[in-house]
Amino acid sequence: MSKVKWGVLGTAGIAEGCTIPGMMEAGNCELYAIAGRNPEKVQAFQDKFGFEKAYGSYEELLADPLVQAVYIPLPNTLHYEWVMKAMEAGKHVLCEKPLAPSAQQAEELIAAAQKNGVFLMEAFAYLHSPLTKAVKEELERGTIGEILYMESAFITSDYNMKNIRMRKETLGGCTYDLGCYNTSQILWMLGEEPEKVQAVSDFSEQGIDVFTTGLLTFSGGKRASFQCGMVLKTDADKRIDRFQIHGTGGSIRSDAEFNQKGTLEYVICTKNGEAVKKVEVPHNYRLEVEQLGRCITDGETPWVTNEFTMKNARTLDRILEVIGYDGK
Repeated sequence: MSKVKWGVLGTAGIAEGCTIPGMMEAGNCELYAIAGRNPEKVQAFQDKFGFEKAYGSYEELLADPLVQAVYIPLPNTLHYEWVMKAMEAGKHVLCEKPLAPSAQQAEELIAAAQKNGVFLMEAFAYLHSPLTKAVKEELERGTIGEILYMESAFITSDYNMKNIRMRKETLGGCTYDLGCYNTSQILWMLGEEPEKVQAVSDFSEQGIDVFTTGLLTFSGGKRASFQCGMVLKTDADKRIDRFQIHGTGGSIRSDAEFNQKGTLEYVICTKNGEAVKKVEVPHNYRLEVEQLGRCITDGETPWVTNEFTMKNARTLDRILEVIGYDGK
């Protein structure tokens, strides 16, 4: 199996707790380089995960000709700059969601990826999950008939003010951090963009939305609602994840967490009763790294396509405009 030499730009919590452990499990990934602006943290990451190279700046990592692909877990405000610089350096890029603060910037990044001949994929790891794929296949088979309504919820603890999620200058807030999961899940399952967007939010003193609920209306009268928020006990790592999809012939629901691994369940309810389906789900972050790696070495197409990223980015733009959050 061909391995891709990966570099990681930054020492963010999601890199340490989620993506790098997934990269370590990926059979086609070589943890080659780590870069950051805090030498002690960079050294700690190198010691903990076994990176071959450690750099004190992002520029040094991007200048390394052996780095083939870069993972970017930086704050939302830094995505555009460093995704662009990585691609201009000829690196393939996996960037944390949301890819950019606005659809216009996402479109510019996608155009730059095409210009530089590199792959660019937004890091929605859960979309690689066998659970997500199994539910989508149920819908495509017509298990619950024609879809009428879907709801998606993602609610977590709030955080202390040191956390970038809680600050306007780093484009914090629940729509950017959590709502993008809800909208992507809805668009993925329904397979189209909404015709109408309605939403309302509760804002903090710092100017970020801490709770947002929305209603999306699709062609043929299909509807979807979402709830996202950072309103549970502070720094307690509490969360609520759930979705339901209702059709003319039944419903599908699950309370599995986004990016959860293990033996997960979803429930199908039809006129014949309820059926509990179990799915074995490995590390989602491993799956996304392996998939982009195969794009590089074997010519696969990114599972999370640029087209899908743009659909979700446009939907988020519309929600942010409706609630009055100007993050552009």
